[in-house]
Amino acid sequence: MGLELCRFIELPIIHDPRGNLTFAESGRHIPFDIKRVYYLYDVPGGATRAGHGHKALHQLVIAMSGSFDIVLDDGSRTRRYHLNRSYYGLYIAPMMWREIDNFSSGSVCMVLASEFYDEADYFREYGDFKAATEAAAARRT
Repeated sequence: MGLELCRFIELPIIHDPRGNLTFAESGRHIPFDIKRVYYLYDVPGGATRAGHGHKALHQLVIAMSGSFDIVLDDGSRTRRYHLNRSYYGLYIAPMMWREIDNFSSGSVCMVLASEFYDEADYFREYGDFKAATEAAAARRT
């Protein structure tokens, strides 16, 4: 388990001179059933969002407008992803710490989530997340 599970997913595009259309279907394009959708907008320049991890939640993050970066951390490695196309989503597996930054003006970040909101699924402190990833690694050895 780790960063190798996280990847970009290209969504279908229907090209039309009147404007393009992109769609996403659970189980077809998205590797989980969608139970919640939320989005971030009007994020001030220089702001950082997220700063948490999830125990069991799967997510697909899409830059609906503008661009931003997501930094993922699996407890031992980090990787930065740049999102700037509305037909690409970043799949984020459970047990990833995430930070979202470098928002362009007018950007909109949409998130498709596998579960309803559950505060118990969150790691709010990095130290707690790191301890959980180390404990999981120790159990695998």
